Amino acid sequence: MEAVLAMMALTVLFGGFVLYLYNNMVLEPGRMRSKLQKQGVRGPSPSIPLGSIPEMKKIQLQVRSRTNTPNDRLYDVVSIGHDWPSTVLSHLIQWRNEYGPVFMYELGNMQFLCITDAEMVKEVSVYTSLNLGKPSYLSKEHGSLLGQGIISSSGPIWAHQKKIIAPEFYLDKVKGMVSLMVDSTNFMLRTWGSRIKSEGGVADIKVDEDLRSLSADIISRACFGSSYSQGEHIFSKLRTLQKMMSKRILGIPFLRFIPTKNNIDILRLEKEIHTMILKVVKQRTEEAAEEKDLLQMILQGATASGGIDNPPLGITRDKFIVDNCKNIYFAGHETTAITASWSLMLLAAYPVWQTRVRAEVQEICNGGSIPHADMLRSMKVLTMVIQETLRLYPPGVFVSRKALQDIQLKEILIPKEMHIQIPISILHQDTDLWGPDAHQFNPERFEHGILGACKLPQAFIPFGVGTRICVGQHLAMIELKVILSLILSKLCFSMSPAYRHSPAFKLVIEPEHGINLRVERI
Repeated sequence: MEAVLAMMALTVLFGGFVLYLYNNMVLEPGRMRSKLQKQGVRGPSPSIPLGSIPEMKKIQLQVRSRTNTPNDRLYDVVSIGHDWPSTVLSHLIQWRNEYGPVFMYELGNMQFLCITDAEMVKEVSVYTSLNLGKPSYLSKEHGSLLGQGIISSSGPIWAHQKKIIAPEFYLDKVKGMVSLMVDSTNFMLRTWGSRIKSEGGVADIKVDEDLRSLSADIISRACFGSSYSQGEHIFSKLRTLQKMMSKRILGIPFLRFIPTKNNIDILRLEKEIHTMILKVVKQRTEEAAEEKDLLQMILQGATASGGIDNPPLGITRDKFIVDNCKNIYFAGHETTAITASWSLMLLAAYPVWQTRVRAEVQEICNGGSIPHADMLRSMKVLTMVIQETLRLYPPGVFVSRKALQDIQLKEILIPKEMHIQIPISILHQDTDLWGPDAHQFNPERFEHGILGACKLPQAFIPFGVGTRICVGQHLAMIELKVILSLILSKLCFSMSPAYRHSPAFKLVIEPEHGINLRVERI
């Protein structure tokens, strides 16, 4: 009798699980698609359980087979051009051409509304309600890296985090970090100088690796009161974790719970990083610092909202601290380092612009003065180059949102739970918005600012859009100006024969094989 009851219980549990999967994989996605189809929104027909993934892979394989060259796209990036989205995001471009500027597709059971219509992007940018939040997959599928920090959270949790963190990145505070940025950059330049000398006057340097270390040092010292040497292991493990997370396929239920080697390694790294950050926090709380840094503000914000026994807004104190530290460690150094790397690559590939920027820097800095905030504001040509780099190679791939309630954008009623995705690079290289040279490097387009560069300035979104725009954008821009101006004032560089141009999607857009440059003193 007991065996029969146990069997019945197992049957009921199994039946319930099957019904849950059927509702989750078939019924709910079908209802959401139907609501959009009735409004004229189309997209590729999904399969179960992978959604649009098989078609996406098929398109990518077809495009790559046509675009591969015998030399694996060597360093002559000028002739290759910068239309990398046509390869990396080929499926989105094909679906846009087939179904229009607003279309839907699926990753597993996750429904995406992809928006490449600039007017609708403008509506997203002015939408202020908390009903438009961040997708839950950021804190679930990418939870080991992002958790419920400021990048990935929504609603009251996010509002509380922004209140704490955003003021630490206001322009006036960032200006006070310039001397620190100069010190860190000069240390890196002395290291490069030693290499150049030891290699006979010209060194082949993989600049992206050193720029990651530099940016990590700056964010550590500016926001956490420590140097890169103290946080080196945290950054290294976050970088490894990022690579592992980029291998995951979104939208397949329970995939992250399967004990694969990758998933096991991710969990191990997450625990190690958690422990290491809390160790830094403990050391910091024991120090008697006179000035409050960002870490202390995060600690204060966690304590103000409740302790471990009274979790703030549904998140424990330790998790609140660790998640936000991980967010700032990751976003605060990875994206800036990548942009600085792409900028140097472009200046090496276009020596006329390298010469122009160097001349401006030398004039403003009087041939060797240490740059300060007022000098940086006067570097118009350098600003144009950075903006054009961010246009062609934005570190973020998508602006991602989720409709937490039914919302109206333009003429479309977007159902609750629908994921909204704006592919930044596709907007940034839209010839209708930027002109026929949209795939070319032309900083001159920003001569009169963003308003003069694009038919619709809201289509330039390297730091995101609306209320969720990156709180660290001032820090990123000033840091980029400091790093690039100091490098240009002391060194000249050209493309290395070892450079292979291959932008890759690894949660951010980064050079798959690194950026090798030939560097020498001026």
